[in-house]
Amino acid sequence: MSEIREECGIFGIYKQGADDSYCAAMTYTGLMALQHRGQEACGIAVNNNRELSFYKGMGLVDRVFNDERINKLRGQMAIGHVMYSADGGSHSANAQPLALNYAKGSLAIAHNGSIINADELRREYEQNGAIYQTTSDVEVIAYTIARHRIAAGSIEKAVAEAMHKLKGVYSLILISPRKMVAARDPIGLRPLCIGRKADGAIVFASETCALDVVGAAFERDIEPGEIVCVEDGVVSSNRDMCGQKSHLCVFEHVYFARPDSVIEGQLVNDARRISGALLAQSAPVDADVVIGVPDSGIPAALGYAEESGVQYVEGFGKNRYAGRTFIRPDQISREEAVRLKLNPIRRYVEGKRVVMVDDSIVRGTTMGIIVNFLRNAGAKEVHLRISSPPFLHPCYYGTNVTSVDQLIFSEHTLEEVCSILGADSLAFLRFEDLHKIAPDYRSGFCEACFTGEYPIK
Repeated sequence: MSEIREECGIFGIYKQGADDSYCAAMTYTGLMALQHRGQEACGIAVNNNRELSFYKGMGLVDRVFNDERINKLRGQMAIGHVMYSADGGSHSANAQPLALNYAKGSLAIAHNGSIINADELRREYEQNGAIYQTTSDVEVIAYTIARHRIAAGSIEKAVAEAMHKLKGVYSLILISPRKMVAARDPIGLRPLCIGRKADGAIVFASETCALDVVGAAFERDIEPGEIVCVEDGVVSSNRDMCGQKSHLCVFEHVYFARPDSVIEGQLVNDARRISGALLAQSAPVDADVVIGVPDSGIPAALGYAEESGVQYVEGFGKNRYAGRTFIRPDQISREEAVRLKLNPIRRYVEGKRVVMVDDSIVRGTTMGIIVNFLRNAGAKEVHLRISSPPFLHPCYYGTNVTSVDQLIFSEHTLEEVCSILGADSLAFLRFEDLHKIAPDYRSGFCEACFTGEYPIK
């Protein structure tokens, strides 16, 4: 139950010859699998023989879409998006995919990430007559691609030209009148993969779990800097911008991704269990039970229990119907909002020395409430163990933690934070152990939130 939030998830499918709602239905299913990456808004755009149509709205996927809306979205290509607004721009205009018409026809694009020089490009384009309909980075990306399209000669070449101008992190999928294009920024901070269904459909997704649910076999991860184009069912690739050191966001393994996803060769669930085991080695404690904060804290808690020999129990009941969009701070208190989601199981914690494992502490407000819940349920001791290092620096790459004053460790020591949260002890995963959590991962991590060393300035 982390306080850090990721921005969004994307999905795309190309099925040559399809003229019904097959691609839209597959995209709906894929977005349901990616719902954890964004719960504020969602959308689907399709291309049917060069005619673009779309539907999007605020809310969860199964609330925005129904059979009637899906059946109206017919075509050979579809892209979808689920959004969490990292910059507070939570309104329907910012819902994706973004669809537009320009000199070369129609274009729809779905994007995950953050463009660092978006304000600079926005001002440049405004001086040349651009009129913006959103406050989202994706509109800047779309304008940049559209401006290069005529001179470039093809949409995939326009994407390549745009990538030279865009500074930041992104995974994106777009559909033009004839092609689907997927691309990943040169440092690969946000994930993107490709798969194929038995019927020949080609699928792109933020995570492999979305491939699984639509019955697509995973083929590979899109490389950092790679542009993949699908035309007439044929896949081609441009790797001219590949070769930089990869910096996948480490929080994909710590918190963002679903545990059943495989990212760059590493099963996320295994990474979390390993982090819990490493935490048990470096921060043991005499205790009676180990519990995990749902959902991402549970695999780490299981790893901690296995390594320490302390019994693991399900310490919380979780209300899975209390989504983020349901909870409004102006209607209920933060404590009531947390209680709507989590309730300690008194029988398992009363009179016990409890180790509670979670993935991170950012502001600390939610964690303090949960500790208090355990105290009220009769826990004798509460020892906090966090399966990542302390969050010390803001993230500018598409999360909701963009200033240092949002971080509890910017003003307090470890001992002070432990006291503020009401815990008996507090320990984090050692930074030197962070690189051990993903032994099957083949590339590097972005660890700027822990170190302050940003891969893109």
